[in-house]
Amino acid sequence: MVNIERKSAETDIPAPEINPDKVCFVITKSRELGAEDEGLEADDSNPTDDKSMSILTDEAYDAIKQEFVAFIDALDDDEKAELVALAWTGRGDYAAKEWRVAVAQARTRQEMQTSAYLLGMPLLSDYLEAGLAEFDMSCQDFDSRNFG
Repeated sequence: MVNIERKSAETDIPAPEINPDKVCFVITKSRELGAEDEGLEADDSNPTDDKSMSILTDEAYDAIKQEFVAFIDALDDDEKAELVALAWTGRGDYAAKEWRVAVAQARTRQEMQTSAYLLGMPLLSDYLEAGLAEFDMSCQDFDSRNFG
C-alpha cells in the first residue's frame, strides 16, 4: 500500500477509496501503451540502422493492452467509477472538493466498458497522476517498490 497523507483528513474533502497501488498500476500500463505511439513518427533512424528491431513489437503491445483491459475489467464497479473520476479530476473536469459528484457521474457513465473508455483517453497516465495529486497522493513509492 502506498504510504500517503490524504488532504481530505485535513479539509473534510472525501478521498478516493480505491487502493492507490491499483491506480499506479493503471498509470504504469498506460505509459507502456503510450510508448508504442512514440515509434510511429519518422525520426533520424531507419530499420536498417536499427537492425529491424523495435522496443515494443505489436505482440508486446497487444499483451500490454490485454493486461490493461483484464485489470480494469476485474475491478469492482466502485473502483471503476473512482478510476474514471480520478481521470476526470486530473483532467480538470472536477475539483477535489467535487469528488462525490465526479464519482456519481462516473457511475452513471454507460457509453462503453470502462476499460475501452480509459483506453480511448489520451494522456490517461497524466490525468490519473494529476488526479492523485489533487488528494496529495502519488506513485513515487509504487515506482520504487516495483521497479527500483
